[in-house]
This record gives sequence, C-alpha cells and structure tokens, in this order.
Amino acid sequence: MLGGRYEVGELIGRGGMAEVHLGHDTRLGRTVAIKMLRVDLARDSSFLTRFRREAQSAAGLSHHSIVAVYDSGEETFTETGGATVDVPYIVMEYVDGQTLREILNEEGKLSPDEAARVTMGILSALEYSHDKGIVHRDIKPANVMLTKGGSVKVMDFGIARALADTGATMTSAQAVVGTARYLSPEQAQGETVDARSDLYSAGCVFYELLTGRTPFVGEPVSLVYQHITDPPKPPSFYEPSVPKAMDAVALRSLEKKRDDRYQTAAAFRGDLQAARTGAPLSEETTALLAGAGAGAGATSMMRRTPPAADPPAPRRRDYTREFDDQDRPARRHTGLWVAAAVVALLAILGIGYLVMNNGSDTTTIRVPSVVQQPQASAERTLKDAGFTDIRVNPVKSSDVSKGYVASTDPTGGTEVNPSSQIVLNVSDGPGLVAVPNVAGKTEQQARDALQQAGFLNVNVGNSDVSDSQYAKGQVASTNPSIGTQADPSQTVSLNLSNGKVHVPGGLVGMDVGDAQSALSDAHLRYRSESVPVNDQSQVGKVLSASPESGSVADVNSTVVLRVGAYAAPTVSVTVTQTPPPQPTPSTQSSSPSPTSSSSAPSSSSPSPTSPSPTSSGKGNGNGNGNGK
Repeated sequence: MLGGRYEVGELIGRGGMAEVHLGHDTRLGRTVAIKMLRVDLARDSSFLTRFRREAQSAAGLSHHSIVAVYDSGEETFTETGGATVDVPYIVMEYVDGQTLREILNEEGKLSPDEAARVTMGILSALEYSHDKGIVHRDIKPANVMLTKGGSVKVMDFGIARALADTGATMTSAQAVVGTARYLSPEQAQGETVDARSDLYSAGCVFYELLTGRTPFVGEPVSLVYQHITDPPKPPSFYEPSVPKAMDAVALRSLEKKRDDRYQTAAAFRGDLQAARTGAPLSEETTALLAGAGAGAGATSMMRRTPPAADPPAPRRRDYTREFDDQDRPARRHTGLWVAAAVVALLAILGIGYLVMNNGSDTTTIRVPSVVQQPQASAERTLKDAGFTDIRVNPVKSSDVSKGYVASTDPTGGTEVNPSSQIVLNVSDGPGLVAVPNVAGKTEQQARDALQQAGFLNVNVGNSDVSDSQYAKGQVASTNPSIGTQADPSQTVSLNLSNGKVHVPGGLVGMDVGDAQSALSDAHLRYRSESVPVNDQSQVGKVLSASPESGSVADVNSTVVLRVGAYAAPTVSVTVTQTPPPQPTPSTQSSSPSPTSSSSAPSSSSPSPTSPSPTSSGKGNGNGNGNGK
C-alpha cells in the first residue's frame, strides 16, 4: 500500500528508469497505473531529480490527449540488509490500450488516413503543452498510446525537460541511444531545443506510421549524423500508396532548419487535416508538392532558393544564436559547397522548366475526388473534368471493396495541368492481413476482433494452455501467431488459458531479488517474510516458498517467500550469588541467634520462636531439637 491509499498490483511495464504497476485507488475506487522509480536507482540524485520533475511537469497538464497524473509521493522501503530507501512514485491515469510501438510491431504501418489522424492527436497534445511552456523532447511511438476506442494519449511529459534543467544534454550516450531515430537536428548537436524540436520528432513518428520505418536508419552515431546532414526521401518512396500531399507535410516537418519547419503544432495539424480531406495545403507546404516526387533533396533546395527580389531581413530570435565561434569556419567552408550545389541545381531546373513548358498550356484544373467510387465511374468523372492520361494501378486493400478506388495520385483537390497523368489505385481485394492482437480477450471478443480484421473462419484450438499471463478462458495465443501476415480465408485457432501457472523452480537458496524477478516473470505476485538466521550466508536468501517450487498456482496469485534476515547475537550473562552473612553473636548468650524458625535453640536458652516439642527425646548433639 502506497501512501496509505494505493494498492500495488501486477507489473504491466518496465523501462530503464522505472517500473509501472497496475494499481487500485482505495479511496476513490478506481483503477490507476503506478510508476515507481527502480529501487536500485533511488539513491542516485540525478534519477531522483528526473523522476520528481516529471511528476511536477505532468501534474500541470490536463488535456484529453495527455495521460493524466493524479498524485505523486515517496514510500520508504526496507532493503534486505535492513537499510531504508525512499522510492518516489507517480499515480497516473490507467490507459486500456497499446503503445504505437506495439501497434507498429504487430501491423507494420498504418493507412495514410489513420497515420494522419493519430499524428493529429499527438499534435493536439503538443499544442496544449507548448502553450503551457513545456517541451516534451522525447516524442516517439513508445510514448504514445491508443485506447481501445482509438483515442490518442501522449505519455512521459517532463522527463527530458528535467534533463535540460539539470544541465545534461540530449547527446549524452544514454539519451541518444534510446531515441536517436526521433531526435531533431538541434537535439543531435546538443543545442537548445524549443517547441519546433517536438514537431520534428512528431514528423519522424508520422513518417514511420506511413511507411513502417523512420526517415533514417542505422547505428546511433550514424543516425545522429543523418539527422544533421541528410535530406529524407518522401514517404511514398517506400510506400507508393502515400498521397503526395502527405509527402509534402512530412517533408516540411523534417526540415533541418527550424525556421523552415512548421512553427506551431496547430499549423502542422491544419495541413494534416487538409491532406486528409483534399483541401488546399498551406502556401509554404504547397510549394513542396512540386518536388515531392523528385526526392527530398531537390525539394529542400528548391525551398531554399532566394527569390529574385531582395528578401526581408531575417528574424533574430534567441534560439538562432546557438553555435560557438569555433563552429563558424567549418560552416563557411560547408556553405561554399552548398552554394555551388544550389547554383548547379538551379541551372538544371531552369533548363528543364523551359523544355517542359515550351509552348505548353499553363492552365490548371482541380483533380476531382473519386475515392470509394467504382473504377468505371471514377474514370468517367476524370475524363469529364478534362483529364485524358489515366492509369489504373491495382492495389491490395482490406478497407475498400474490390473494384473501387482506394486512392488517387495526385489526391483529390490538387491543382494540376490537364495533361498530367492521374493514377487510380483500385482495390484488388484484401491481400495478406496481419492477425490482430487478441491476447487477453475473451473468446467472443477475439472472434469479433478477428472478423472485423477479415478473418471469418475462427475456432478454438487448445483450451488448456498453462503458464500464460492471462486468466482462465482468455486468449493466450493464436495459430497463426499474432502479427503474422495471413490470408483472410485461413482459419485462425484460438488457444485459451486455463489460468494456471507453475511456481518457478529453484527458489530456495536464491537471492530474494532474483526470486522476486522469477515470480514476476511467471506472472505471480510475492510477499516476503523475514526469518532471523545465525548463518550470515543465509541472509537475503530464500529459505522456503509457499506454494513451493514446481507446484501449480492461479495466475497472479501470491507466493510467500521466507527470507533469511540478520539476527543480533545472543549475549549470555552469568550471575554469581553472594552467600548470606554469618550471624552476629548475642551479648546475652554464647549460642548464635537463629536465622529461621527451623533453627535449633541453644541448649541453655531455647529460641522464643521455636515451638515446644510435643514429645521429648534425648539429645543427640546435632542441635535439631528432635532428639533423633
């Protein structure tokens, strides 16, 4: 029980700094998630600072797309050796769902529309936090959850801010290794970050949702270099179904220079909404559409070409003065090469423009929206609009019926020349579909989820699966396994848990920490009881377990560990009794005074306390008065 209020349940997540447990608020009667700093890190002041400031930052945020923080505190724990340590904890909203990382691992990628919707949810959270003056600094799929209802929840606000506040840089080995694929160029160089750094990271996440991969891949050091120097390819380079409008939005969010990116989360979100509906994009993003198919490098250079007229003076803002003087010579040297490359590219583009537009009509018309229309109807609509070059491209789709248009290239609403080719991506029916994650669901819930994904043939395979983390009757696994790409016509078998697990073997003699980890891995809870021992080698060791190793127990039931504890040595004290003092002789008699009622009286003067004998006998000289 934490804070006299929160019951700590099973472990539901583990990270490099903390563990997350399912919890119950006994005061309000609600389920919560409890994040606790690892005990072995609780004595490290830097980790304590990070954790405490995370609680402070997140507690000030109240938004539907941000995981709510309800409470925080510290609990004193006693270690095996008897030492105490204060462990901080955060009580958060419990989100019943999956992280984007788990979803991407299972499904590979999302549809363009769903990818844009999820990213808009992330940007809604960032817009709110940026207005509150908080920059997340660690936007990545593992920090974003989707509820079962599809709502977006951003987690872990404040951790990176605490790092910045304590003087650490995001280019320390620990930080880069964990999030290198989503670092902004300024983070990768250890520069000051601002809200636009979050927007770059959100662009990386959007890119991965569209394509199943991040803009750059490689080892951490290589990734840092690529973020700083290499232009990304348009998402459609890896996933042809991505519309050009979404290419342009993604590329603008990934600009190397902050002033070239979206300046606010609201602007980013507005362009995503426009890309989803076919509405016109913002003026700056629209400029990228022309080059989105030619590669990001060309696009990026085209945007940086100075106009013929004198440009306005650049804005001077604090975050632009971030390079030391020692960096300037290298930058001037690099700038010469970049300038030369720009001049050469402009010359090529200029010649190409003259050739492509020599004598051609410059009139443009809007591409009509024909998504979800039958192929024949879509072709007729395009021809009526004035387009003659129409190409049909069959695609696999589980969302659009066979023979209907799944998407177009260019997307509906785009202004293009009438001679442009319009590609109709027409559904050829569902291809291979990933088996959805139904682990932990009831049989009926799993059947519903599988049927919704397109799998109509579902049966029960093994209904007696042991050693899973799930209660009796819940799905432990499937065949084909979860995440496997399978034909929707294939039968999917559900393997149901019997709710039983085996208590791990070899607990007796283990260090208590190892035994507790083994029980957690086996989906069992534990309770430790200390037993004093004289043998120092048994201190901290498991003496017995109940139920014992190898026995069968209910999943998430409690195993009692009896653990050896230090016993203080026993001190023996020997007490020597002092003999009573000798009687003092009487001044009136030579015989000693009696010391008790049983003492014999003097032959000349009997003791007044001794009773008179009832019968007399001859004395025997032993002084006992009985004559015997």
